[in-house]
Amino acid sequence: MDLGEDMNTLSKKFPKEELFNLSSQLKRAADSIALNISEGSILQSGKEYRKFLGYSIRSIAEVVTCLHKAKRRNYIKLDEFEIFYKNCFDLMNMTIAFRNKIKD
Repeated sequence: MDLGEDMNTLSKKFPKEELFNLSSQLKRAADSIALNISEGSILQSGKEYRKFLGYSIRSIAEVVTCLHKAKRRNYIKLDEFEIFYKNCFDLMNMTIAFRNKIKD
């Protein structure tokens, strides 16, 4: 949830021409992380929940790619990138570890 809010705030710093491109993609990918976790957690088998956690993990990777693009386009500074990259890295590792604990 926090990452989604952080990416929403961060995307507001991007140029207006990115409103329907990188800004939108970053926000949708970040929101998708929590939404897939939530959707998969309700009335699903372990196998289905693992599938939705996989979607979340892929969304984290998408956020990281958006962050790389933002850095390359000079929309964010290196120190901001490094903080958000570490947050994504940690979240991805936690999500993978959690998914690995769920039984089919």
